[in-house]
Amino acid sequence: MSYSLGIDLGGSSIKAVAVTPAGENLLQRNVEFETEEKMDWALKIRALLDQIQTERGVRAQTIGLSAPGLAASDGRSIAYMPGRLQGLERLDWTTFLGTRLPVPVLNDAQAALLGESWLGAARRFQNVILLTLGTGVGGAAMVDGKLLHGHLGRAGHFGHICLDPEGAPDICGTPGSLELAIGNATIRDRSGGRFQTTHELLAAHTAGDAQATAIWLKSVKALAGAVASFINILDPAAVIIGGGVARAGNSLFEPLQHFLDAMEWRPGGQRAQLLPAQLGEFAGAFGAARHAQNHCPSERPNV
Repeated sequence: MSYSLGIDLGGSSIKAVAVTPAGENLLQRNVEFETEEKMDWALKIRALLDQIQTERGVRAQTIGLSAPGLAASDGRSIAYMPGRLQGLERLDWTTFLGTRLPVPVLNDAQAALLGESWLGAARRFQNVILLTLGTGVGGAAMVDGKLLHGHLGRAGHFGHICLDPEGAPDICGTPGSLELAIGNATIRDRSGGRFQTTHELLAAHTAGDAQATAIWLKSVKALAGAVASFINILDPAAVIIGGGVARAGNSLFEPLQHFLDAMEWRPGGQRAQLLPAQLGEFAGAFGAARHAQNHCPSERPNV
């Protein structure tokens, strides 16, 4: 049976799926790597590729990869990823993995949206945006059925919208950004050192802690303001929310919808649907596989 491999490189682990052209999930893997060991992630990806293809008994028809950062214009590497995953920038994955066909490379959030639009929550929509809420805030947009890349590949970096021009700058230099307002990386600052993770904050909130509730709802209100702005800019039919923070479920979606009811412009009473992502941590891997299928159609295996 022919299949595609999708590889998603994260901050501390690698997600991989083998999937048929029809979307049947044949297998999936989650492999951690040593963040302090130089290029360990690259070596683990190459070993994982060999392992999966050996298990399947036939080489993949196509292989795609997603990773954080801005993809190069030729789609063979990540052109810009400052601060972490040293060695990722300009690493040509087709050369590194030794494949005959090109290994197309896509930004991780864009890949997650492509995966959700193929097999997940965004299947029915031609105009849809995705927000991933985790350590930071990632994002991607699909406009008229096509992923929005922009001039340099920055399109969809929703976490870096400015909500407070007087606020501190984030890693991209944006003052008072959405990422600073709800990303897990800033929870200690937002809670005055009381909580170390968003999970701890949510546990206190659900237990009835008034201070925790105030901190949480302030963050969700900031998210609602950003989402209302994205809706005005891109006019999506749906907004998909994923990432670790989205596991809060109703603790996130109910207040977020409440705030949006007051903020969202709804011509003729029509509103954008607010939906949870469906593919979880493997969305980027599915999207990478789909990206490869779209860009490297071939009847011969990728050897």
